[in-house]
Amino acid sequence: MVNTDVLIIGGSAAGLVSAMTVKSVNKDKKVTLVRKEEKVMIPCGIPYIFGTIGTSDKNILPDQGLVNLGVDIVVDEITSIDTETKTALAKSGEKYKYEKLILGTGSEPSIPAWLKGADKENVFTIPKRKEYLDTLQEKLNGKKQILIVGAGFIGVEVADELNKKGFDITLVEILPHILGVAFDQEFAENAKTALTERGVKVLNDTGIKEILGKDKVESVLLTDGTTLDADAVILSLGYQPNSALAKDMGLKINECGFIETDQYKRTSKKDIFAVGDCSEKKDFLTGKLSKIMLASTACAEARVAGLNLYSLSTVSTFRGTIGIYSTSIGDMAYGVAGLTESIAIKEGFDIVTASFTGVDTHPGCIEHSQKQTVKLIVSKKNGVILGGEAMGGRSVGELTNVLGFIIQNNMTINNLLVAQIGTQPMLTASPAGYPLIKAAEIASRML
Repeated sequence: MVNTDVLIIGGSAAGLVSAMTVKSVNKDKKVTLVRKEEKVMIPCGIPYIFGTIGTSDKNILPDQGLVNLGVDIVVDEITSIDTETKTALAKSGEKYKYEKLILGTGSEPSIPAWLKGADKENVFTIPKRKEYLDTLQEKLNGKKQILIVGAGFIGVEVADELNKKGFDITLVEILPHILGVAFDQEFAENAKTALTERGVKVLNDTGIKEILGKDKVESVLLTDGTTLDADAVILSLGYQPNSALAKDMGLKINECGFIETDQYKRTSKKDIFAVGDCSEKKDFLTGKLSKIMLASTACAEARVAGLNLYSLSTVSTFRGTIGIYSTSIGDMAYGVAGLTESIAIKEGFDIVTASFTGVDTHPGCIEHSQKQTVKLIVSKKNGVILGGEAMGGRSVGELTNVLGFIIQNNMTINNLLVAQIGTQPMLTASPAGYPLIKAAEIASRML
């Protein structure tokens, strides 16, 4: 029997940050992290092992930060937990006695039960497991035609990366636009143009009906009746929370399959917390259940759980997920935070929207200058900024984070108009033509 103060299950972003936070604020506590993988992948970097960085070996979450803090790392799998005796049984036969428990069991790719042929050879998903991804890369060698199903962030990024390697890529999306869940139409259409110009074939308004072939993939039947030849199929149809262990423990699971938690990330049983992809999500602005799974959200939840493990903080709470995404296609970057225009209208908000396109340097003739567009979604009643979208050069990544801070702090258009910004010719737009502020000026006039 191994005695530990804090037992953390899962070693990806949520587990890692939980362990580091707990040990940082409770130095006298013994913290044990149990994970199934010898090496843990950086989640958001996974698409880039197929092209830009070339190998999963360059996309590993380092253990040194945990080791330096004194966290015990165990490579094993917890198979059952007795919440009454506070003991956990591992696959190896080892038992762990804990005082506090944090579940960070993550998620797995979704494969629809109705999809025929998904079990054939050369049909793949994109999990976070290094061994699987290494095998996937090996099996793609010598293939030519690859069909990717699902044009969310993972599907688009994998398509773009494999396209760089010379594969013939077709991306199939049942929605009218790629990235259509995350972005409004004008941003999604721009992203499609950028992707197709790089050589990826994109089919919108089309779903997959069946994967054809005797034992391995030979072709794919689409919902419009079209048949496409394919040497391999990659399914990128979202992820499902790994909540089976929690269910066996008797924890409450919500209708979306996530472990129910409160704003401190406490579950329905005392001394048990849940963070990351397995943990319940609520939208920051609507309070509705959300299925958003992001490493950035997982890390925020992990810090909240770690800070509240032994005593609650009314400051360190998690109100809900804002939904902050960004991606890049070639030289173009796209980011979004909060509600899009279409979702805000669907939810019943009375809004105005304002967009401005400028240049991300000043003067705009600097060699690396790119156009930058910012769109704000604003409540007509009180001027609170509900969402924002941006596209342009690589500065869009951090600009998207700024939009997230604005939304999380309930800033209004007036707050933004008097915000003080730092600008530098090589790094930012002009202070007189800063796209974020100019979009706020337009929204102010509309209000």
